[in-house]
Amino acid sequence: MFTAYTNGKIFTGENIGNGKAVLTDNETIVGLVNADSIPSQYRTEDLKGFTLAPAFVDMQIYGGNGKLFSQDLSVESLKATYEYCLHGGCTQFMITMATNTVEKFLQGFEVVREYWQQGGKGLLGLHLEGPYINAAKRGAHLENCVKKPTVAEVEMLLKKGEGVFKMMTLAPEQCDDAIIELLQQHNIIISAGHSNATYQQAMAAFNKGIPAATHMFNAMSPLQHREPGMVGAIMNHSFVMSSIVCDGVHVDYAAVHIAKKVLQHRLFFITDAVAETTSGEYQHLYRGDRYALPDGTLSGSALTMLQCVKNGVEHAGISLEEALRMATTYPAKLVSDKKLGKIEAGYQADFVVFDNMLNLQRVYC
Repeated sequence: MFTAYTNGKIFTGENIGNGKAVLTDNETIVGLVNADSIPSQYRTEDLKGFTLAPAFVDMQIYGGNGKLFSQDLSVESLKATYEYCLHGGCTQFMITMATNTVEKFLQGFEVVREYWQQGGKGLLGLHLEGPYINAAKRGAHLENCVKKPTVAEVEMLLKKGEGVFKMMTLAPEQCDDAIIELLQQHNIIISAGHSNATYQQAMAAFNKGIPAATHMFNAMSPLQHREPGMVGAIMNHSFVMSSIVCDGVHVDYAAVHIAKKVLQHRLFFITDAVAETTSGEYQHLYRGDRYALPDGTLSGSALTMLQCVKNGVEHAGISLEEALRMATTYPAKLVSDKKLGKIEAGYQADFVVFDNMLNLQRVYC
């Protein structure tokens, strides 16, 4: 079906403009034209003056709408997470499992496959956050499951998770070069996190091609004047990207602002969102603006991607255009097998529509 989205502001990934219409052919963007030059075969969608932008991409979310994926390993849990994402303008998400047993990870692989086989939408793959992390920076992760990797175990995860296992957060100082190279050979997105690496260790890891870091400032060696740590390495590197949790709880908004000034296009949003659970290995209790373990340890956010954008604009001094890029264009750079995050010919026709107060109006996917 040919559809033209018109009578609104269009954010292409570069800038916000008026007087244009976005042409789509089913799931694909055909291009942009002047609003008065829409071909006759296109049906029109009236945006009613609202802003149309590429739909958001969340590279780290654990569940939603009352379903924590690692606790409820089911297709229903993934459906609930997808619906939660949509309510925040996000149509593409990387379901995440925190440090756990290998058996749990293998079950997760199979559920993702089943979700796809049933026609499930929006799921980019599985992000394993752990278990190859540093216990000193484990945060809310299960201490008894933290371990150093072996080549044999990683090879098994890659074989069992083929086509599903897409991303891994690890502490580079806990992993030999052979592990990093093995993951890279299988096109796994490696993100450095839950790490106590020195500045030198972190820089060496990034220079070996690790492209990203997980939730800037949280669960990583801090920037200090005599030991710049992981934070300093991320800031001082030329290409490494980092996610950040923009809720004012995980990271103070002033720190988000500072990180943005330094990293610029290398910083992007994740929700790091969990769902409330009172049983199982991870018990996340809702605390109004966050989730915490029973002992009070911060364990996840209550964010949506649209709320990340809104917080960035309203509290961290980030322009609307740049906050949108942090939720679309920048995280999409890490996803090499799909054209996401821009309104441009050939890209996926997933859109979010919002008003001048950044309230969600519609999601097209």
